[in-house]
Amino acid sequence: MEKIWAGRAGGDISSAADDFNSSIKFDKRLYAQDIAGSIAHAAMLGKCGILTADETEKLTVGLGQILDEIKSGRLVIDETCEDIHSFMEAELTKRLGSLGKKIHTARSRNDQVALDLRMYLRDEIKEISAGLKKLICVIIEKAEQYADAVMPGYTHLQRAQPVTFGHYLLAYGMMFSRDLDRLADAQKRVNISPIGCGALAGTTYRTDRAYEAEQLGFDGICENSLDGVSDRDFCVEILSALSIIMMHLSRFSEEMVLWSNWEFRFVEISDDFTTGSSMMPQKKNPDMAELVRGKTGRVYGDLIAMLVTLKGLPLAYNKDMQEDKEGLFDACDTVKDCLLIFAEMLRGTRAIPENMKKAAKEGFINATDLADYLVKKGAPFRDAYKISGRLVALCIKKGCVLEELSAADFKSESELFDEDVYGEISLDTCISRRVSDGGPSPDSVKNQIKLLKEKISH
Repeated sequence: MEKIWAGRAGGDISSAADDFNSSIKFDKRLYAQDIAGSIAHAAMLGKCGILTADETEKLTVGLGQILDEIKSGRLVIDETCEDIHSFMEAELTKRLGSLGKKIHTARSRNDQVALDLRMYLRDEIKEISAGLKKLICVIIEKAEQYADAVMPGYTHLQRAQPVTFGHYLLAYGMMFSRDLDRLADAQKRVNISPIGCGALAGTTYRTDRAYEAEQLGFDGICENSLDGVSDRDFCVEILSALSIIMMHLSRFSEEMVLWSNWEFRFVEISDDFTTGSSMMPQKKNPDMAELVRGKTGRVYGDLIAMLVTLKGLPLAYNKDMQEDKEGLFDACDTVKDCLLIFAEMLRGTRAIPENMKKAAKEGFINATDLADYLVKKGAPFRDAYKISGRLVALCIKKGCVLEELSAADFKSESELFDEDVYGEISLDTCISRRVSDGGPSPDSVKNQIKLLKEKISH
């Protein structure tokens, strides 16, 4: 097939170079966006009198037929073409003759590919946002179910203070809600139309870029033609947002791996989302969580690859920019897959509250509350802190927990202790008294759930 750029060059290159240069094997997924862009371009050319009404109609109908046939499978994309844009123009010309060649008037593949990519990312942002909302819904369901399940919160992976499993889960809900915000904000910069920037310097035709952008649902146009064809900031921004999503999923996956092992036994992951060992019959491996954690690296790699590709490019378009797609497609696909599998895995996960509470009791995580008890009785916090520390040391020596110390043990450290100390340092009291905004008290957890529900309802 003759190259659409044949002319100054003969269009004949070695088969190895042709294959190396080709992008259709991966950019063919942009066919729907490419056709939608061409239909809008034909409409703009017709509006501006560059095409007749009859020509515009025939091009529109022809493009619509190609779209229908690709979707139905009646038309197979020819992978011997250089890219999806070349295939579309060749197919249109095959059907409409010389009229098909007019579709490329007042545009270049440079602004065309930038347009297709922006339209593709708009669709991906919607899908990924929907996946995030589904995961947040599962988190909310589990948080409501386990709002009263006391567990240890950690710092340095050491038992620190009491929280609830519901409160713990909501921390991830907040992370994913910020991911929604990042995608929505990135969408503002994605949704700007580059079409009409041409190869780099616009066109001599009297076109209407604003009209074409409006037809395609864009909020505006790229205001500088050089920038319009060379800008891939929006790709970097989306990849950054996707990398942060994967970071959150990876952290959550790590917790699931820890919580589900026999050293913790805080949760049991459904058999549907675990695998066994080929040698050890007792094993139940959290492979889905581990795979999500592992796939985070590939999305990070996609981001770094894009940054490195762009870092030294002069204006405007360079063939290096063909490398913008595979990593971007991979990152979008990976994030969608991970969100789906993680949400379903979490939905089927069962918490084991009795194990969580046992760990909470054994970790002296009410020591801060013990110190606060003394402060409320009039002791300076630093003195109360030291007294509580000595009582923890006494517990370790005796092999008991704070609640099991005698009244005499407490009195030996401070006369401020009274019988009411036992009620004050019970784990349930420690939870209910944490009434500060964002904390694990029942009312605070309910408010956090309300905030997340409002977020995903928009």
